Amino acid sequence: MQALLNYLNRYPLLAIASYVAVIAICLVVSFGALADIHDRYAALAATTDMLDQIEGRKGPAGRAAFGSAPSGSPFLEGRSVTIAGAALQQRVTGAVGKVGGNVLSTQIDLNSTQVKSGFISLIVSCEVKQAALQQLLYDLEAGMPFLFVEQLEVQAPQATGQEDAAMRVLITVAGQWQGKS
Repeated sequence: MQALLNYLNRYPLLAIASYVAVIAICLVVSFGALADIHDRYAALAATTDMLDQIEGRKGPAGRAAFGSAPSGSPFLEGRSVTIAGAALQQRVTGAVGKVGGNVLSTQIDLNSTQVKSGFISLIVSCEVKQAALQQLLYDLEAGMPFLFVEQLEVQAPQATGQEDAAMRVLITVAGQWQGKS
């Protein structure tokens, strides 16, 4: 050890270079350790988010799944079956209008056997662009009140070469009415 000290005293630039090299090596090792810790925390956060999505606590965008649920009653509301049918008609025509469609006609089926079991059906004839049809169906089935698409008939536009022309859609939608609310 004494010989090394004598050698470094004789050549002070070598001592300074050795000291700087040892400090640089320590900094590189420390930086590598901190980068590894950062990567592990990022992996932990990603895994935790994925687990929350799988367990249903968060939606894909990081929002809580409970906050993104549609609000309102799952049943058609109204004092009578006629008022509940009008609420169903208003909900469906609003959904068609929201996607840029045009309602041609509606018919509420109040004489079917389903009315006795609490379901009200609505037959809607409308024009909707092809790109908006999926959005319309999602809005009807995912929103409140709970609606069920019972029948769907789609007729392609008559004119060829018009990709954005509206299609004729005949859709039967049903919702449950609980009686006097």
